[in-house]
Amino acid sequence: MELFGFPIVHVYLTVLILAGMATLLYVFFSDVAEGIGETSPFLDPAIMLSFVTFTAAVGYILELTTDWNNMLILIIAVVVAIILDFLLYFFVLLPLRSAEVSLAYTDESLTGQVGRVIVPIPTDGFGEIVIETVNGILSKRAAGYENEAIDYDKEVLIIEVKEGTFIVKAYEPFRFK
Repeated sequence: MELFGFPIVHVYLTVLILAGMATLLYVFFSDVAEGIGETSPFLDPAIMLSFVTFTAAVGYILELTTDWNNMLILIIAVVVAIILDFLLYFFVLLPLRSAEVSLAYTDESLTGQVGRVIVPIPTDGFGEIVIETVNGILSKRAAGYENEAIDYDKEVLIIEVKEGTFIVKAYEPFRFK
């Protein structure tokens, strides 16, 4: 069978090569097209490009290896591409999008966190606290809120950060009786 005056095998191969190159360009410039797929997952360029690539690849392979009817091969290629796209979207792309968590933090973003005193905080002086975050365990200089003294191994609530010093208050978690 011929399409546009070319054998169908050549059409599948040309579409496969063009879709592969477009996918490569999308990998490099995906930030430009980032918002396109927000309205519907079917409009996501990664899904559309993978659908075209899968369809062309399966069609090309079936045209070379079987003597089936060209329309049957196209239908099979589309069905296989839909299944592979579904698997790609739900098992690769969706988990990757939800896993985008930044490990960066600022001292101000730690306000409201609970830490533990590792160097006692004296009245009108400095001690040290540790805070457990997704970034690991952070050790920071601390001073008591209203210049209060806080003993070793006490839980503290970070009230604010002033010039790199964490202002903390002794923390008593609310517990039901």
